[in-house]
Amino acid sequence: MWRVAITIAGLDSGGGAGIHADVKTFAAMGVHGATALTCVTAQNTYEVREVQCLSPAMVRAQILAVWDDMGIDAGKTGMLGTREIIEEVASTVEKLGFPLVVDPVMVAKSGAPLISDDAVDVLKKRLLPVAKVATPNRPEAERLTGMSIASEKDAERAAEYIHREYGTEVVIVKGGHLAGGEAVDVVYYRGAIHKFSTPRLDSRATHGTGCAYSAAIAAGLAKGLDPLEAVKTAKQFIYTAIKYGVARGKGHWAVNPTAWVEIPAERWRAVEELGAALELVRSNAEKLAKAIPEVQSNLGYVIDPRYARDTGDVAAVPGRIVNYMGEARPSGPPTFGASSHIARKILALTSRDPRARSAMNIRYDPELVERAKALGFKIAVVDRRREPEEVKKREGGTMQWVVEEALRQTGGAAPDLIVDLGDWGKEPQITVVGRTPTEVVEKVLKILS
Repeated sequence: MWRVAITIAGLDSGGGAGIHADVKTFAAMGVHGATALTCVTAQNTYEVREVQCLSPAMVRAQILAVWDDMGIDAGKTGMLGTREIIEEVASTVEKLGFPLVVDPVMVAKSGAPLISDDAVDVLKKRLLPVAKVATPNRPEAERLTGMSIASEKDAERAAEYIHREYGTEVVIVKGGHLAGGEAVDVVYYRGAIHKFSTPRLDSRATHGTGCAYSAAIAAGLAKGLDPLEAVKTAKQFIYTAIKYGVARGKGHWAVNPTAWVEIPAERWRAVEELGAALELVRSNAEKLAKAIPEVQSNLGYVIDPRYARDTGDVAAVPGRIVNYMGEARPSGPPTFGASSHIARKILALTSRDPRARSAMNIRYDPELVERAKALGFKIAVVDRRREPEEVKKREGGTMQWVVEEALRQTGGAAPDLIVDLGDWGKEPQITVVGRTPTEVVEKVLKILS
């Protein structure tokens, strides 16, 4: 059954925070997202230019319209703007009774205030008592408690204070603003302190962090998760959203909630497409056997370059594609991290030309190169005898150098073939490059024909 979560928050015209981040998070977490808009902001990654808030009656009307039709399994608040809106939201949620996550948004990532000074007291006395979960960061927790928070112990005391003074059942003092190699969130729940941590990321993609995190918790509650389980899942969710943030804009880049579902989908698609290409290999086994070099072949395919970080994001054939009794045979099914050689080459290619996501190494033969030229293929020839000694000594440096040399010849666009003339003790090879593994195999077949 579909669950419904509602965000009661502001609109960020840059799409990084507010209801944009919340609805994307709800969708990624598998719940239907509804909205009650509170304020409209004209903002981007580095500044808030203008703010206009709706009437409290309009905010209430939006919540009730959703409630009367679909019901609400959980909700969250973000930017509320004025004391009148906070009063109205608290009153409405109190009457309806759905679990509420309060992200006490006070200041935008750019530093602009998002709540009036007189509204903070109302948030404390009216909204926090209605909330099931509160998710203040360090500056917000300091403002709510009057404490100075510089350590995890301070965060523990602040979380317990907010619960005791305002009655919020679950209080999370987020650790993003605290020092340390780990980002540790301190959670007060039912008289005990719990901690959830992830490695600290050195990332510009922090715009919308609080929004997406609190929305992920609300989504978990909507699905019936225990509060601690909802927080644990949300912590992993926001780590992924920051790690794979949207690298656009002059200021704080937006987090990427859809990475949570896009990366698993990309990995599945890569395996499916590589599997289809390997079927093409099997159906042309005798012909392709003639292209297998002494070191054997491999065929690799990287997930969407926006998400590719290392060789573990490249699917290839474990044990390679071998020439067995005159037939080309894959040694196993597509597996991520199965290749180092072809994977490094693909990663180097996609870093410069995102379309070049697949490659296969075949034997070097001048006749094959001539056939490729006749077919109109773009070819780059690399002489590894010119490779600098310091590059040879660096792990993975050779593949990077070969690709850079090839791209220098083609003006930055990936060629169809990279002809590697080899070096002392290094077999010369041809790397066939394409957008998909099927395209790569088809290119090899054309050359062989």
